[in-house]
Amino acid sequence: MHPFAYTRASDTREALNAGRRGGRYIAGGTTLVDLMRETVERPDTLVDISGLPLREVRATEGGGLRIGALMTMAETAAHPKVRALYPVISESLELSASAQLRNMATIGGNIMQRTRCTYFRDVTAACNKREPGSGCAALKGHNRTHAILGTSDACVATHPSDVAVAFAALEATVHLLGPDGERRIPFADFLLRPGSTPNREQVLQQGELIAAVEIPALPRPLKSGYLKVRDRQSYEFALTSAAVALHIRGGVIREARVAAGGVGTVPWKLPAVERHLVGERPSAALWAAAAEKAADGARPLQYNRFKPELLRRTVERQLRVVGGTK
Repeated sequence: MHPFAYTRASDTREALNAGRRGGRYIAGGTTLVDLMRETVERPDTLVDISGLPLREVRATEGGGLRIGALMTMAETAAHPKVRALYPVISESLELSASAQLRNMATIGGNIMQRTRCTYFRDVTAACNKREPGSGCAALKGHNRTHAILGTSDACVATHPSDVAVAFAALEATVHLLGPDGERRIPFADFLLRPGSTPNREQVLQQGELIAAVEIPALPRPLKSGYLKVRDRQSYEFALTSAAVALHIRGGVIREARVAAGGVGTVPWKLPAVERHLVGERPSAALWAAAAEKAADGARPLQYNRFKPELLRRTVERQLRVVGGTK
C-alpha cells in the first residue's frame, strides 16, 4: 500500500473542500481499502465522511423514499419503510454480501464500487479501466463472468452492485453535493457504459459526493422482488439477476419495472420486457414471452455464451414469483 494522508471531515463543507483539492471520499471502506492494498487505487488523501449527516431514510412528498448515502446496507435492508414499500431493495441488499460487510458498507459506496473483474484487480494484466490504452485482457481471456450487454471493444467488465439493479428498475434518482451546489441525476445516467473511456465510471465531477438515492412514488399496490443466480449460495457475485416491480390492478399489469444484473457493464434496464408486460393479464405464457426479450442485443464472449439463456430464465422466474403465478 502506498503512503497516503487521512483527514476526517467534521461537516459537509469541509468534506467538499477536501474533495475539490483531490481527496478521495471514504466511509465504510469495504471496496476502496481492498483496492489500495492491491495497488489498483493509489489516492494521496482519504477524506473520511462517515460523520456527515447523510444517514436517514425518510418518506418524500408524494410517497417516494429518500435513502441517505451513509445508511449502511444492513440498516437500509432492515428499515421498516424499505421493507414495506420496496422489498426488492431489501432483498437485493441481503443477497449482496456477508453480514459483516453489510454492517460496514454504505449505500453510496455500494453503487460506487468498482468491478470485480480479475484483470482489473491484477495490476500485471492489461486493463483499460485501470490504465487507459493498455487493452482488455478479458476479451480473449477467462471471461465467463463478464458482461454480454453494454460492452465495447475497450471493456467487458460487469458492474457488481445488486442494489444498483433494484435502483435501476425503480428508476431512482441520485442526489449529489458538490462545490458548485446540488444536482439530481437519474440513476440510468449516473453509471456510465464503458465505450472508449471505461476508466470513467460515473458522472461525478471533481469533489462531488453522493448525498442520497431517491425512489420515486410508484402506484400501489406494488409487488417487487429480487432474484440472484450465482455459483454458490454463500457470498458471491451474480452470474445473472433480476429486479422486478409490478403494479397489477383489476387483473391487468398497469406498470412494470424490470432490470438485470450480472450481465451488463452497468445495471441493465429491460424496457422491451416492460413494454411486453404492460396492459396484459398475468400468465405463465406472458412471463415466458416477455423474458424472451431480456437478452436482446447481447454480445456473448467465448466463455459466457450461456448467459443469454440464463438471463431469460432468471427474468421469467422472477416475473412468475412477483406476478403470483409460480
